[in-house]
Amino acid sequence: MKNRQGKTTFFFESNTKERLDVFLADNFPEFSRSHYKTMILNGQVLVNGRKAKPNYMLCFGDEVSIDRQNPKPIDVIAEDIPLDIVYEDSDIIVINKERGMVVHPAPGNYTGTLVNALLFYAKDLSGINGELRPGIVHRLDKDTTGLIVVAKNDTAHVSLAKQIQEKSAQRIYTALVNGGFKEKNGSVDAPVGRHKTNRKIMAVVPNGRKAVTHYRVLEEYQGYTLLELKLETGRTHQIRVHMKYIGHPVVCDPTYGTKKSKFAFDKQLLHAQKLIIKHPRSNTEMEFTAPLPKDFENIIKKLKAKE
Repeated sequence: MKNRQGKTTFFFESNTKERLDVFLADNFPEFSRSHYKTMILNGQVLVNGRKAKPNYMLCFGDEVSIDRQNPKPIDVIAEDIPLDIVYEDSDIIVINKERGMVVHPAPGNYTGTLVNALLFYAKDLSGINGELRPGIVHRLDKDTTGLIVVAKNDTAHVSLAKQIQEKSAQRIYTALVNGGFKEKNGSVDAPVGRHKTNRKIMAVVPNGRKAVTHYRVLEEYQGYTLLELKLETGRTHQIRVHMKYIGHPVVCDPTYGTKKSKFAFDKQLLHAQKLIIKHPRSNTEMEFTAPLPKDFENIIKKLKAKE
């Protein structure tokens, strides 16, 4: 994937054909599908250097270019929102994101996001992802807590994005899931895409994008297991979808979890606890950790007390 300020170019790498507007909305969710339709019709999206229709079926090897510079969709304002800064230098900021914070502006969330806070806090941010996602290299769901790295300049952004793409960066999560495991280690290799009937959620689907999650049992309780999970790929809601798929949904997950929960809590107990990257300037390996949030810890304490 190549990025210039406000512009993105990539090659479609799936063997399964997919509508252009649907693919863009699923993989670049800063805009809605209807907005992408308008962009396509306006010539802001090109396939193999030419204009295409929203219903064009992407084929393996197609080159797609997105120009988000014009028109400018919204003005993102800087907001004085407290941030838990784990590390910062002239190239990167590592943040321990709190529960309930959306990473970047999107329909329904144009204020109160991590990006709004960053615009107030930082003088410079990478411009590769355009006006709505300055500095954002990867994302966490709104109610998933933990570590996220932000790029202060384009050079850092390119380096970090490449590490994630080439799987040299490690993103390690902790989750409390339902049920017990016979094996202490395992992997889930199942393609993830939009649900066939409910387009607002993700699911394991035959024509989805390749998704791999590795897990290791940390602790076992009566009816629950604490897992360490490593992402090999980074699909939307990947861990939550994969855990549901294998019959061990994340505890308190309102979208992919069980209908009834024994805990008076309605946010998934999923935490990005460890991040390992190479510094984009020095190439030195750096490892960051973030403790479990108090609400997560309190539920673990309750389970231990029952033991």
